[in-house]
Amino acid sequence: MKTLAIVNGTAYRAGDAAPAKANVVIRNGKISSVGPAAKVPRGAEVIDAKGMIVTPGLIDAHTHVGNYGEGTGPPGFDANEAAEAATPHVRALDGIDPRDLGFDDARRAGITTVCVLPGSANVVGGTGVVLKAAGAIIDEMVVSADAGMKVAFGENPKFSHPENRRMPVTRMGTAAVLREILTQAGEYRRKRRLPPAKRPDLDIRMEPLVRVLERRIPLRAHAHRADDVATAVRIAREFKCRLILDHCTEGYLIADYLAENRVPCVVGPTLIGRFKQELRERSYAAAGILEKAGCDLALTTDHPFVPIDALTTSAATAVREGMTEKGALRAVTNGAAKILGLGRRLGKLARGYDGDVVVWSGHPLDAQTKVVATVIEGEVVYRS
Repeated sequence: MKTLAIVNGTAYRAGDAAPAKANVVIRNGKISSVGPAAKVPRGAEVIDAKGMIVTPGLIDAHTHVGNYGEGTGPPGFDANEAAEAATPHVRALDGIDPRDLGFDDARRAGITTVCVLPGSANVVGGTGVVLKAAGAIIDEMVVSADAGMKVAFGENPKFSHPENRRMPVTRMGTAAVLREILTQAGEYRRKRRLPPAKRPDLDIRMEPLVRVLERRIPLRAHAHRADDVATAVRIAREFKCRLILDHCTEGYLIADYLAENRVPCVVGPTLIGRFKQELRERSYAAAGILEKAGCDLALTTDHPFVPIDALTTSAATAVREGMTEKGALRAVTNGAAKILGLGRRLGKLARGYDGDVVVWSGHPLDAQTKVVATVIEGEVVYRS
């Protein structure tokens, strides 16, 4: 792989509000050196970022890019296997179109990594995947093929198929369905540890849930209302699971509780109308309140429900309403990477990290700023 050097820029190394002049050198897809004294290797491709800002590639920690086709209508909607209430064996990976226009939008917006999750029609929706935002074959874009088990609370699983009159049709039913299948997974796990003659056959429904129970992957819980957020925490504690809250719309109302329980929050989308009851208390100040309480945070557009290129607008709005600039930049770089379990690989301009870098014409949270270049693993994938 070639060597790329981005020189003379003002670098935000890890979403830090104290930028400094630095060169960034990328060899073989990884950052090999960064700093004011970083030397440009002979023969390197050079991007002169004089007068510009350089940041790590941005990360959207909760999307449906490629699973809800842009401009396709229902033929491209592959995010919800909603025929059953619980489908733990399906994978977002198997329904993603790498040619979806959302990936183009991501690259133009400086977003180099996306987490794609199944939708929230089911109580248990399947496993998510973390991808780089460039490539022709999904398998070659994968950063983490097991980004958590999607579960959902609130209105979506209640109302997805009321004509079927199957559970759940209430919040009680949602919790019961989740408890039931986690209990089944625990029993399956116990039996799989028996002597070979007594073990049950491999069950592809149960195996992903065993990984949840063994804390190898988290529950990714779609929850808007504060009571649904608390139910997600309650069930995760009952089964001793790791938990990441997605959306967390009313989480700011119980911010201290979430901080005490050390629950990471992927907040958003905030740039969205109050089109259903559980969005009534949607607030642009939510991320700042959760930050002040001490929660680990990421921000999300929930693409395509808010276009993925509005990620920096979401961050800027959060700053306007009380979040710190440092916190907002962290929430779309290394903070998001940490929540996804990739904090030692993504989201920083540091030696050994992936060579995912963005060059901006101005401050990334300024609405007038443009992306000049987006780099993924040392390859320029977008240039304005």
